[in-house]
Amino acid sequence: MAGGDESALGALYDRWADAVNALVVRIVRDEAEAEEVVEAVFWQAWQQAARYTTDRGAPGAWLLAMARSRSLDRLRALRRRRDEQPVDDSVFDNQPAVGDPLSELDANERASRVVSALQHLPDEQREVLELAYFEGLSQTEIAERLGLPLGTVKTRARLALRKMRDRLDALREVEA
Repeated sequence: MAGGDESALGALYDRWADAVNALVVRIVRDEAEAEEVVEAVFWQAWQQAARYTTDRGAPGAWLLAMARSRSLDRLRALRRRRDEQPVDDSVFDNQPAVGDPLSELDANERASRVVSALQHLPDEQREVLELAYFEGLSQTEIAERLGLPLGTVKTRARLALRKMRDRLDALREVEA
């Protein structure tokens, strides 16, 4: 792609379009908006292909990070259009880098492991993570939405992330 090979873009699209679309639909919750975001993600990948390096993570992780970012941008724009409160960007502070401990595993296998780890979380912890990741809400916004004290939301998020890490580490060790 970096050299302008359109067939490389086609191969990337064929490999990752379903995963990108699934993530975008989950975040924006509107098929028409999702189509536009997916198109924008692959256009961005095409335009930035020369700047991609493997130290940023696997190509799929790179695409999904772009998809998440563009989806949250679209969600903010939709909220502004509906005169809703904009998303607090502090939710993105100190986010882990894309691609890290599980990067050696196949992307589909990683996705199924993450889904499995999420399913093993208590409902109240999973809800906090989903609101933060898929809706881009800050912990304060999550507390307001759920009618919970901020400390409770922070505790649930911390426990959920710890459980996710432990479960994913355990699954990784079994594979090794």
